[in-house]
Amino acid sequence: MSRLRPRRVVETLKEYHPPLGGRNGLRLDFNENVDGCSQKVLEALRGITAETLNKYPEREAGEAAAAAVLGVAPSQLLLTNGVDEAIHLLAETYLEPGDEALIAVPTFSMYEIYALATGATVRTVQAGADFAFPADALLDAISPRTRLICVANPNNPTGATATPSQLLELAKAAPQAAVLIDEAYIHFGGESVLAEVGRIENLFVSRTFSKAYGLAGLRLGALIGPAEQMKMLRRVASPYNVNAIALAGLTAALDDPGYIADYAAQVKEGRAQLEEFYRQRRIPYWPSQANFVLAYFGEYRTALVAEMRRRGILVRDRHGDPGCAGCVRITLGNRQQSTRLLSELPEALAAIGFIPQPLPAPAPQEAR
Repeated sequence: MSRLRPRRVVETLKEYHPPLGGRNGLRLDFNENVDGCSQKVLEALRGITAETLNKYPEREAGEAAAAAVLGVAPSQLLLTNGVDEAIHLLAETYLEPGDEALIAVPTFSMYEIYALATGATVRTVQAGADFAFPADALLDAISPRTRLICVANPNNPTGATATPSQLLELAKAAPQAAVLIDEAYIHFGGESVLAEVGRIENLFVSRTFSKAYGLAGLRLGALIGPAEQMKMLRRVASPYNVNAIALAGLTAALDDPGYIADYAAQVKEGRAQLEEFYRQRRIPYWPSQANFVLAYFGEYRTALVAEMRRRGILVRDRHGDPGCAGCVRITLGNRQQSTRLLSELPEALAAIGFIPQPLPAPAPQEAR
């Protein structure tokens, strides 16, 4: 008798392993808003009643509010269970076995995982020198089978950005593909292409409320695209994918733009201080437009992560990402948190006997 088995592609699918165990301390490892969320959100959540929870959630009012803030039509916006679901919906809507998804690496790993889960093939293009956006290499990698292209802008884990012209050229070069520009970190830098949605019929933009807004625990994102294409995505989405608690917090979060502006300003200030620290210490790093900075510590990276944890500060080892061997990524928070980081970091480096490591010569890369 045969036994139940998952699809073959699922058996070989790589897993995403977030470092969630034992995350006690100042959490500068996950790019969350480590300051919290707007007080208006907390007030709204305190007002939740039993009648809020005993009904299926209706996201239409939240979508209208988010669309108004973003300057798009409600028909162009779908609220999602984090940006993860937005990526998943695009993959399920547009990819079939035999299709190709195109991704520049290093980047957010869920692009590849969701694409592979459909049975499609994933082609990756390594970022250029200093993690520059590989615009020409991506254009060269487009084929008639390309049906999904994902770009994080600013990118995670590098903080690098692409220009709007590069992104729009990519979308126009692959009209048969859904092109997702993931703007999860756009509050901290980079140029948005949101205004182009609807003008280019295969262009999609995603936004998150997990980073600047401080609502990672509510799992709330938004996918914006051409109205005709969004009709297809709504067919795939669950009608109740965003819960009532998240929807209650959303309206309050949108109603406090001053909080977002102030927090983003503090992050940018801390980012500049951390980059200056690296410059003075001759520690190789990559200028960032996100709420984190990636730096190269070579053979000391494991010891640094452990020593910082011992001091109550969590930082992220990115050694396993393509092109990131020896690298550690550190998230920035508010002024008080950045001050603590910049006090503890030099002491941690001294404690492990750190000596700046020269960057290794990059190996030649081709699309795969």
